[in-house]
Amino acid sequence: MSATEVTNSRISYESFAIKPPLHPTYDLKGIIKLALAEDAGDRGDITCMATIPFDMEVEAYFLAKEDGIVAGIALAEMIFNEVDPSLKVEWSKKDGDFVHKGLQFGKVYGRAHNIVVAERVVLNFMQRMSGIATLTKAMANAASPAYILETRKTAPCLRLLDKWAVCTLNHFLAFINDYLFIFLHIQYTQKAFVDFLLQVLIGGGRNHRMGLFDMVMIKDNHISTAGGVTNALKAVDLYLEKNNLQLEVEVETRTLEEVEEVLHYASQTKTSVTRIMLDNMVVPLPNGDVDISMLKDAVRLVNGRFETEASGNVTIDTVHKIGQSGVTYISSGSLTHSVKALDISLKIDTELALKVGRRTGRA
Repeated sequence: MSATEVTNSRISYESFAIKPPLHPTYDLKGIIKLALAEDAGDRGDITCMATIPFDMEVEAYFLAKEDGIVAGIALAEMIFNEVDPSLKVEWSKKDGDFVHKGLQFGKVYGRAHNIVVAERVVLNFMQRMSGIATLTKAMANAASPAYILETRKTAPCLRLLDKWAVCTLNHFLAFINDYLFIFLHIQYTQKAFVDFLLQVLIGGGRNHRMGLFDMVMIKDNHISTAGGVTNALKAVDLYLEKNNLQLEVEVETRTLEEVEEVLHYASQTKTSVTRIMLDNMVVPLPNGDVDISMLKDAVRLVNGRFETEASGNVTIDTVHKIGQSGVTYISSGSLTHSVKALDISLKIDTELALKVGRRTGRA
């Protein structure tokens, strides 16, 4: 197959759809039901029952009221289906796409009563997820060539959704069509191919561990109670071997001496350590800038023997400089713990609604 033939071929959006992150016990449908029940209480939507004929059918449209990356579209469909499987939903955008202020990017058709019942739950999830996706995209672009990660600092019971938003698909299919031939003619490793897709298709964000169960992360409190970095590493290696577990292991370091201690341990012992966290080695300066000299020294010490992760004092203003230090990853709790929701509304398509929208500059 020639490069031209590959370029002219079409790749389905659906083949690259980003699914929710895996979790062994998370009940996504249960979360949807809980959110709907929270809103409905023991009486249901009394305002709808009073004002909207039950059999009245309408069309409502999703309106972006500011620029950003949309996320939560797949979840919105699940919510509408839970409320009323007969509702029909259409989208002109997909999760991970950019939307501009004033854009109508989706429609839902069906019983007005059920659309309004689902409205707030749908928007609450979509606005939060879109806010996370928008900030992630901005920080990922600034952090390059380092990868941006979220943390476990998520809203209780919404962790899977928060992390889903971080890795929302961004469709650059024209770019893929232009360069897919590379992978047909050059032998790439699986990791190289995955890295390429992450850079091209996703907004740049990657998921850190989902919870306490899927990765070993030796943090300051573990180190303190274990009696030091070396003791903590020994205990983890022994535990994993005894229980026949193969998991990624990350250890937090706060000083260059602790980095050297990890490296010394690894040089003397077969260890499961895969990543070293360089915590708070980005030092804020009075002028608002940051000093990354300690971080760069730590990266030089590691010298590619392990993945590295910068943590602490990461903001949209500092992440670019941190990304130039040579670290593999940059983790930021602000992606999820301080999210600014993207303003989105759902409007029933009436002439009055359109007039109000035009008057307020939102249509």
